[in-house]
Order: sequence, then structure tokens, then C-alpha cells
Amino acid sequence: MRRREGRSQCSPSPSRQNRTITVNDLITLFRPVGPIELELIRATANRAFPPRLPEQPIFYPVLNEAYAAQIPREWNVKDSGEGYVTRFCVRKNFVAKYQVQAVGDPTHQELWIPAEELGAFNDNIVGDIEVIAEFRK
Repeated sequence: MRRREGRSQCSPSPSRQNRTITVNDLITLFRPVGPIELELIRATANRAFPPRLPEQPIFYPVLNEAYAAQIPREWNVKDSGEGYVTRFCVRKNFVAKYQVQAVGDPTHQELWIPAEELGAFNDNIVGDIEVIAEFRK
């Protein structure tokens, strides 16, 4: 695993709508991704996640870094030889409508965003989507 340094939490910054956002307005989320999804994120200048495929009805960001790292380490590396953990900040008031889903282990917590709401989710990301860890064979 290669760990990248970056900010440890959401930093207050101007939003895309040019109004000031405070750290209390934001939540830090994580997303495990493979190399194809990472390239699609980079194509947006690290500002948005790509649309879901027809067989992917939900988008699931996760609530903690340890769980986010487990997925690429155990799945993406086996499937494609590499995997990544991304970190990003989202407005709390937007994600508050989504119930936290525990999938298996109590630390395996996700938000389930319906695919058709991913555009609105992306509009509520504040700042960049950053890669904070890389896993390779």
C-alpha cells in the first residue's frame, strides 16, 4: 500500500456556488475505486464521480477510511491489479436524507445514493476528490 499525504478533514472553502462553507457544514466520506473509475474521476478534474452503469443502481460512499481501504485491497487488486481510496467532502445537509447502511461488520458503513441522484450528490461535493491510498499487486 502506498499512502498519500493530504488534508485529514474537510477544510472550509468557497463552494461551487461561491458562498462560504464552514467545516461544520461538511462531512468527509471515502470511496474505494478501481483504475477505470479513477480515470473517469480524473477526467472531471477530480470534481465528480462518473454515472453508474445500468447494473449499478446505487452509488455507495463509505464513512470510514479503514473500510474504504479494505475494498480495493481485497477486491480491486485481485480484479484489476490495482485499487485506490478516495476522500472527499460533501455538504452534511444534503447527505442527511440518506440512512447509514451497515453491511456486515459494524464498521462497514455506507450511504446508498440512488444512481439517479448521483448528479445532485456530485453538485454537493466541496473541493476535490483526492486519492489517499493506492494498492497494487
